[in-house]
Amino acid sequence: MRDQLHAIESLPYQAILFLSFGGPDKPDDVIPFLENVLRGRHVPKERMHEVAEHYFQFGGKSPINEQNLALIGAIRRELDENGLSGLPIYFGNRNWHPLLGDTMSQMAADGVKRALCLVTSSFSSYSGCRQYRENILAARAAVGPTAPEIDKIRVWYNHPLFIEAMADRVREALAKLAERERESAVITFTAHSIPMTMAITSEYVKQLKESCRLVAAAVGGHAHELVYQSRSGPPQQPWLEPDIGDFIRERAAAGRKEALVVTPIGFVSDHMEVIYDLDEEARQICDELGLRMVRALSASTHPSFVRMIRLLIEERLHANPERLAIGQYGPNHDVCREECCPAMPPGLARPPMAGTGAR
Repeated sequence: MRDQLHAIESLPYQAILFLSFGGPDKPDDVIPFLENVLRGRHVPKERMHEVAEHYFQFGGKSPINEQNLALIGAIRRELDENGLSGLPIYFGNRNWHPLLGDTMSQMAADGVKRALCLVTSSFSSYSGCRQYRENILAARAAVGPTAPEIDKIRVWYNHPLFIEAMADRVREALAKLAERERESAVITFTAHSIPMTMAITSEYVKQLKESCRLVAAAVGGHAHELVYQSRSGPPQQPWLEPDIGDFIRERAAAGRKEALVVTPIGFVSDHMEVIYDLDEEARQICDELGLRMVRALSASTHPSFVRMIRLLIEERLHANPERLAIGQYGPNHDVCREECCPAMPPGLARPPMAGTGAR
Protein backbone atom coordinates (compact mmCIF):
# COMPACT_ATOMS: atom_id res chain seq x y z
CA MET A 1 0.00 0.00 0.00
CA ARG A 2 2.82 2.42 0.81
CA ASP A 3 4.25 1.81 -2.70
CA GLN A 4 0.87 2.80 -4.15
CA LEU A 5 0.81 5.95 -2.06
CA HIS A 6 4.31 6.87 -3.24
CA ALA A 7 3.11 6.62 -6.87
CA ILE A 8 0.38 9.20 -6.31
CA GLU A 9 2.18 11.49 -3.89
CA SER A 10 1.90 14.38 -6.35
CA LEU A 11 -1.91 14.35 -6.06
CA PRO A 12 -3.70 16.41 -3.40
CA TYR A 13 -5.45 13.22 -2.20
CA GLN A 14 -3.95 9.78 -1.64
CA ALA A 15 -7.16 7.74 -1.43
CA ILE A 16 -10.92 7.56 -1.90
CA LEU A 17 -13.20 6.79 1.04
CA PHE A 18 -16.46 5.16 -0.09
CA LEU A 19 -18.91 5.80 2.74
CA SER A 20 -22.37 4.27 3.00
CA PHE A 21 -25.15 3.36 5.42
CA GLY A 22 -24.46 -0.35 5.91
CA GLY A 23 -26.73 -3.34 6.33
CA PRO A 24 -26.80 -6.80 7.93
CA ASP A 25 -25.12 -9.75 6.23
CA LYS A 26 -26.95 -12.54 8.10
CA PRO A 27 -29.97 -13.00 10.41
CA ASP A 28 -27.93 -12.63 13.61
CA ASP A 29 -26.82 -9.18 12.42
CA VAL A 30 -30.31 -7.74 11.96
CA ILE A 31 -31.17 -6.59 15.49
CA PRO A 32 -27.64 -5.32 16.35
CA PHE A 33 -27.60 -3.41 13.06
CA LEU A 34 -30.97 -1.80 13.74
CA GLU A 35 -29.87 -0.93 17.27
CA ASN A 36 -26.90 0.90 15.73
CA VAL A 37 -29.21 2.75 13.37
CA LEU A 38 -31.65 3.74 16.10
CA ARG A 39 -29.18 4.60 18.84
CA GLY A 40 -30.17 7.94 20.39
CA ARG A 41 -33.41 8.19 18.41
CA HIS A 42 -36.97 8.10 19.62
CA VAL A 43 -38.24 5.27 17.44
CA PRO A 44 -40.57 2.72 19.07
CA LYS A 45 -39.28 -0.82 19.57
CA GLU A 46 -42.27 -2.09 17.63
CA ARG A 47 -41.05 -0.18 14.57
CA MET A 48 -37.59 -1.76 14.91
CA HIS A 49 -39.06 -5.25 15.02
CA GLU A 50 -41.37 -4.44 12.12
CA VAL A 51 -38.36 -3.44 10.03
CA ALA A 52 -36.45 -6.53 11.23
CA GLU A 53 -39.20 -8.67 9.74
CA HIS A 54 -38.53 -7.10 6.34
CA TYR A 55 -34.99 -8.47 6.52
CA PHE A 56 -36.04 -11.90 7.80
CA GLN A 57 -38.46 -12.16 4.90
CA PHE A 58 -35.39 -11.96 2.62
CA GLY A 59 -33.13 -14.29 4.58
CA GLY A 60 -31.88 -11.75 7.14
CA LYS A 61 -29.47 -10.13 4.70
CA SER A 62 -29.46 -6.71 3.08
CA PRO A 63 -28.19 -6.50 -0.50
CA ILE A 64 -26.59 -3.10 0.18
CA ASN A 65 -23.05 -4.28 0.97
CA GLU A 66 -22.80 -6.47 -2.13
CA GLN A 67 -24.23 -3.64 -4.24
CA ASN A 68 -21.69 -1.22 -2.78
CA LEU A 69 -18.86 -3.65 -3.47
CA ALA A 70 -20.07 -3.97 -7.07
CA LEU A 71 -20.08 -0.18 -7.42
CA ILE A 72 -16.62 0.07 -5.84
CA GLY A 73 -15.39 -2.53 -8.35
CA ALA A 74 -16.85 -0.54 -11.24
CA ILE A 75 -15.26 2.68 -9.94
CA ARG A 76 -11.95 0.85 -9.55
CA ARG A 77 -12.02 -0.23 -13.19
CA GLU A 78 -13.03 3.27 -14.32
CA LEU A 79 -10.13 4.84 -12.41
CA ASP A 80 -7.67 2.23 -13.70
CA GLU A 81 -8.71 2.92 -17.30
CA ASN A 82 -8.24 6.66 -16.87
CA GLY A 83 -4.79 6.98 -15.33
CA LEU A 84 -5.72 6.70 -11.64
CA SER A 85 -4.77 3.08 -10.95
CA GLY A 86 -2.65 4.06 -7.95
CA LEU A 87 -5.53 5.69 -6.07
CA PRO A 88 -6.84 3.19 -3.47
CA ILE A 89 -10.51 2.97 -2.50
CA TYR A 90 -11.44 2.26 1.13
CA PHE A 91 -14.94 1.13 2.13
CA GLY A 92 -16.61 2.17 5.39
CA ASN A 93 -20.18 2.21 6.74
CA ARG A 94 -22.09 4.29 9.26
CA ASN A 95 -23.98 1.41 10.87
CA TRP A 96 -22.44 -1.96 10.04
CA HIS A 97 -19.21 -3.66 9.02
CA PRO A 98 -16.92 -2.50 7.61
CA LEU A 99 -17.47 0.29 10.13
CA LEU A 100 -16.12 3.75 9.36
CA GLY A 101 -13.95 3.85 12.50
CA ASP A 102 -12.16 0.63 11.53
CA THR A 103 -11.68 1.89 7.98
CA MET A 104 -10.29 5.20 9.24
CA SER A 105 -7.81 3.31 11.44
CA GLN A 106 -6.67 1.26 8.44
CA MET A 107 -6.22 4.38 6.33
CA ALA A 108 -4.06 5.92 9.06
CA ALA A 109 -2.00 2.73 9.35
CA ASP A 110 -1.46 2.78 5.59
CA GLY A 111 -0.11 6.32 5.73
CA VAL A 112 -3.02 8.09 4.05
CA LYS A 113 -2.83 11.78 4.94
CA ARG A 114 -5.72 13.16 2.90
CA ALA A 115 -8.65 11.45 1.18
CA LEU A 116 -11.75 12.27 -0.85
CA CYS A 117 -15.01 10.86 0.44
CA LEU A 118 -17.84 9.62 -1.78
CA VAL A 119 -21.06 9.34 0.22
CA THR A 120 -23.79 7.20 -1.34
CA SER A 121 -26.37 9.98 -1.22
CA SER A 122 -27.34 12.13 -4.19
CA PHE A 123 -29.25 14.82 -2.29
CA SER A 124 -28.56 17.25 0.54
CA SER A 125 -30.17 16.75 3.96
CA TYR A 126 -29.05 16.14 7.51
CA SER A 127 -29.11 12.34 7.24
CA GLY A 128 -27.84 12.34 3.64
CA CYS A 129 -24.91 14.74 4.09
CA ARG A 130 -24.25 16.52 7.37
CA GLN A 131 -24.61 13.40 9.52
CA TYR A 132 -22.01 11.63 7.41
CA ARG A 133 -19.67 14.58 7.93
CA GLU A 134 -20.29 14.30 11.66
CA ASN A 135 -19.50 10.58 11.45
CA ILE A 136 -16.21 11.39 9.73
CA LEU A 137 -15.24 13.92 12.40
CA ALA A 138 -16.04 11.41 15.16
CA ALA A 139 -14.01 8.66 13.47
CA ARG A 140 -11.05 11.00 12.98
CA ALA A 141 -11.19 12.04 16.63
CA ALA A 142 -11.21 8.39 17.71
CA VAL A 143 -8.16 7.57 15.58
CA GLY A 144 -6.25 10.62 16.77
CA PRO A 145 -3.50 12.77 15.22
CA THR A 146 -2.62 10.23 12.51
CA ALA A 147 -6.16 10.20 11.08
CA PRO A 148 -6.35 11.45 7.47
CA GLU A 149 -8.10 14.67 6.55
CA ILE A 150 -11.29 13.89 4.65
CA ASP A 151 -13.00 16.12 2.08
CA LYS A 152 -16.43 15.19 0.77
CA ILE A 153 -17.28 15.07 -2.93
CA ARG A 154 -20.19 17.38 -3.89
CA VAL A 155 -23.70 16.07 -4.39
CA TRP A 156 -24.58 15.31 -8.01
CA TYR A 157 -28.36 15.65 -8.29
CA ASN A 158 -28.01 17.79 -11.45
CA HIS A 159 -24.88 16.29 -12.97
CA PRO A 160 -25.60 15.48 -16.63
CA LEU A 161 -24.30 11.91 -16.28
CA PHE A 162 -26.54 11.19 -13.30
CA ILE A 163 -29.49 12.48 -15.30
CA GLU A 164 -28.36 10.38 -18.27
CA ALA A 165 -28.10 7.23 -16.13
CA MET A 166 -31.53 7.72 -14.57
CA ALA A 167 -33.10 8.58 -17.92
CA ASP A 168 -31.74 5.28 -19.29
CA ARG A 169 -33.24 3.42 -16.33
CA VAL A 170 -36.62 5.03 -17.02
CA ARG A 171 -36.41 4.19 -20.73
CA GLU A 172 -35.64 0.56 -19.86
CA ALA A 173 -38.75 0.45 -17.67
CA LEU A 174 -40.95 2.19 -20.26
CA ALA A 175 -39.90 -0.42 -22.83
CA LYS A 176 -41.65 -3.06 -20.70
CA LEU A 177 -45.00 -1.38 -21.37
CA ALA A 178 -47.22 -1.79 -24.40
CA GLU A 179 -47.11 1.23 -26.70
CA ARG A 180 -50.55 2.50 -25.65
CA GLU A 181 -49.54 2.24 -21.97
CA ARG A 182 -46.20 3.90 -22.61
CA GLU A 183 -47.64 7.09 -24.08
CA SER A 184 -49.74 7.90 -21.00
CA ALA A 185 -47.45 6.42 -18.34
CA VAL A 186 -46.63 8.55 -15.30
CA ILE A 187 -43.02 8.49 -14.08
CA THR A 188 -43.41 8.14 -10.31
CA PHE A 189 -40.14 9.19 -8.72
CA THR A 190 -39.56 8.07 -5.13
CA ALA A 191 -37.19 9.22 -2.40
CA HIS A 192 -36.81 8.54 1.30
CA SER A 193 -39.23 10.62 3.34
CA ILE A 194 -37.67 12.76 6.06
CA PRO A 195 -39.17 14.82 8.91
CA MET A 196 -40.46 18.23 7.84
CA THR A 197 -38.18 19.77 10.48
CA MET A 198 -35.25 18.33 8.53
CA ALA A 199 -36.66 19.12 5.09
CA ILE A 200 -36.98 22.86 5.81
CA THR A 201 -33.32 23.13 6.86
CA SER A 202 -31.97 21.67 3.61
CA GLU A 203 -32.38 21.78 -0.16
CA TYR A 204 -33.53 18.15 -0.26
CA VAL A 205 -36.92 18.76 -1.88
CA LYS A 206 -35.64 21.44 -4.26
CA GLN A 207 -32.87 19.16 -5.49
CA LEU A 208 -35.21 16.18 -5.84
CA LYS A 209 -37.71 18.20 -7.87
CA GLU A 210 -34.95 19.43 -10.15
CA SER A 211 -33.60 15.91 -10.75
CA CYS A 212 -37.09 14.63 -11.50
CA ARG A 213 -37.76 17.48 -13.91
CA LEU A 214 -34.48 16.90 -15.75
CA VAL A 215 -34.96 13.13 -16.06
CA ALA A 216 -38.56 13.47 -17.23
CA ALA A 217 -37.47 16.00 -19.86
CA ALA A 218 -34.66 13.68 -21.00
CA VAL A 219 -37.13 10.88 -21.74
CA GLY A 220 -39.48 13.07 -23.75
CA GLY A 221 -41.47 15.09 -21.26
CA HIS A 222 -43.57 12.34 -19.71
CA ALA A 223 -45.92 13.32 -16.89
CA HIS A 224 -44.16 12.81 -13.61
CA GLU A 225 -44.73 12.96 -9.86
CA LEU A 226 -42.43 13.00 -6.83
CA VAL A 227 -43.58 10.84 -3.92
CA TYR A 228 -41.91 9.46 -0.80
CA GLN A 229 -41.37 6.13 0.88
CA SER A 230 -39.83 4.47 3.97
CA ARG A 231 -41.26 6.83 6.58
CA SER A 232 -40.27 5.69 10.08
CA GLY A 233 -41.37 8.40 12.52
CA PRO A 234 -44.44 8.52 14.81
CA PRO A 235 -47.77 9.52 13.20
CA GLN A 236 -47.87 12.88 15.02
CA GLN A 237 -44.50 13.92 13.55
CA PRO A 238 -44.97 15.56 10.09
CA TRP A 239 -42.85 13.96 7.35
CA LEU A 240 -42.64 14.61 3.63
CA GLU A 241 -45.68 13.39 1.71
CA PRO A 242 -47.35 11.89 -0.23
CA ASP A 243 -46.35 8.34 0.66
CA ILE A 244 -46.25 6.16 -2.44
CA GLY A 245 -48.96 3.84 -1.10
CA ASP A 246 -51.32 6.75 -0.49
CA PHE A 247 -50.48 8.17 -3.90
CA ILE A 248 -51.41 4.91 -5.63
CA ARG A 249 -54.67 4.55 -3.69
CA GLU A 250 -55.69 8.15 -4.40
CA ARG A 251 -55.11 7.71 -8.14
CA ALA A 252 -57.18 4.55 -8.19
CA ALA A 253 -59.98 6.22 -6.19
CA ALA A 254 -60.03 9.06 -8.72
CA GLY A 255 -60.35 6.59 -11.59
CA ARG A 256 -56.82 7.21 -12.93
CA LYS A 257 -55.61 4.09 -14.74
CA GLU A 258 -52.33 5.27 -16.29
CA ALA A 259 -49.37 2.92 -15.84
CA LEU A 260 -46.84 3.96 -13.22
CA VAL A 261 -43.09 3.85 -13.88
CA VAL A 262 -41.84 3.76 -10.30
CA THR A 263 -38.31 5.19 -10.23
CA PRO A 264 -36.26 5.26 -6.98
CA ILE A 265 -34.31 8.39 -7.85
CA GLY A 266 -33.50 9.04 -4.21
CA PHE A 267 -31.53 5.80 -3.81
CA VAL A 268 -28.12 4.92 -5.26
CA SER A 269 -28.76 1.16 -5.30
CA ASP A 270 -31.67 -1.27 -5.11
CA HIS A 271 -31.23 -2.15 -1.44
CA MET A 272 -33.86 -3.45 0.97
CA GLU A 273 -35.91 -0.25 1.19
CA VAL A 274 -36.33 -0.29 -2.57
CA ILE A 275 -37.03 -4.02 -2.78
CA TYR A 276 -39.51 -4.12 0.10
CA ASP A 277 -41.26 -0.76 -0.18
CA LEU A 278 -41.53 -0.77 -3.97
CA ASP A 279 -41.25 -4.31 -5.33
CA GLU A 280 -43.33 -5.78 -2.49
CA GLU A 281 -45.67 -3.19 -0.93
CA ALA A 282 -46.24 -0.75 -3.80
CA ARG A 283 -46.61 -3.55 -6.34
CA GLN A 284 -49.13 -5.36 -4.13
CA ILE A 285 -51.22 -2.20 -3.84
CA CYS A 286 -51.12 -1.72 -7.62
CA ASP A 287 -52.11 -5.35 -8.23
CA GLU A 288 -55.02 -5.11 -5.79
CA LEU A 289 -56.29 -1.90 -7.41
CA GLY A 290 -55.74 -3.02 -11.00
CA LEU A 291 -53.01 -0.49 -11.84
CA ARG A 292 -50.08 -1.36 -14.10
CA MET A 293 -46.69 -0.77 -12.48
CA VAL A 294 -43.16 -1.22 -13.78
CA ARG A 295 -40.11 -0.40 -11.73
CA ALA A 296 -37.02 1.39 -12.99
CA LEU A 297 -33.65 0.44 -11.53
CA SER A 298 -31.54 2.82 -9.48
CA ALA A 299 -28.34 4.34 -10.91
CA SER A 300 -26.16 1.64 -9.30
CA THR A 301 -23.37 0.55 -11.68
CA HIS A 302 -24.78 2.22 -14.80
CA PRO A 303 -21.73 3.20 -16.91
CA SER A 304 -22.74 6.89 -17.01
CA PHE A 305 -23.08 6.98 -13.22
CA VAL A 306 -19.69 5.34 -12.74
CA ARG A 307 -18.11 7.77 -15.20
CA MET A 308 -19.72 10.65 -13.30
CA ILE A 309 -18.08 9.50 -10.07
CA ARG A 310 -14.70 9.44 -11.78
CA LEU A 311 -15.25 12.97 -13.11
CA LEU A 312 -16.26 14.20 -9.64
CA ILE A 313 -13.05 12.73 -8.25
CA GLU A 314 -11.02 14.36 -11.01
CA GLU A 315 -12.62 17.73 -10.22
CA ARG A 316 -10.89 17.67 -6.87
CA LEU A 317 -7.60 16.22 -8.07
CA HIS A 318 -6.77 18.87 -10.65
CA ALA A 319 -6.64 22.65 -10.80
CA ASN A 320 -9.21 24.54 -12.89
CA PRO A 321 -11.63 21.60 -13.16
CA GLU A 322 -14.68 21.46 -15.38
CA ARG A 323 -17.63 21.29 -12.97
CA LEU A 324 -20.51 19.80 -14.91
CA ALA A 325 -24.12 20.59 -14.04
CA ILE A 326 -27.33 21.19 -15.96
CA GLY A 327 -30.63 22.84 -15.17
CA GLN A 328 -31.42 25.87 -13.03
CA TYR A 329 -28.94 25.79 -10.19
CA GLY A 330 -25.40 25.04 -11.33
CA PRO A 331 -22.89 22.74 -9.60
CA ASN A 332 -23.24 22.21 -5.87
CA HIS A 333 -20.59 23.47 -3.45
CA ASP A 334 -17.52 21.42 -2.56
CA VAL A 335 -17.27 22.59 1.05
CA CYS A 336 -20.44 22.72 3.13
CA ARG A 337 -21.13 25.79 5.24
CA GLU A 338 -20.85 25.27 8.98
CA GLU A 339 -24.61 25.76 9.36
CA CYS A 340 -25.49 23.59 6.35
CA CYS A 341 -28.35 21.03 6.71
CA PRO A 342 -28.90 20.99 10.49
CA ALA A 343 -31.16 18.26 11.84
CA MET A 344 -33.78 20.83 12.82
CA PRO A 345 -34.43 24.56 12.89
CA PRO A 346 -32.96 26.32 15.95
CA GLY A 347 -35.04 25.95 19.10
CA LEU A 348 -36.95 22.80 18.13
CA ALA A 349 -36.66 19.43 19.83
CA ARG A 350 -34.57 16.86 17.97
CA PRO A 351 -36.86 14.87 15.61
CA PRO A 352 -36.68 11.21 14.67
CA MET A 353 -34.16 10.78 11.83
CA ALA A 354 -34.61 9.30 8.41
CA GLY A 355 -32.84 6.13 7.53
CA THR A 356 -34.54 3.77 9.99
CA GLY A 357 -36.20 1.73 7.29
CA ALA A 358 -34.70 -1.45 5.86
CA ARG A 359 -31.52 -1.21 3.80
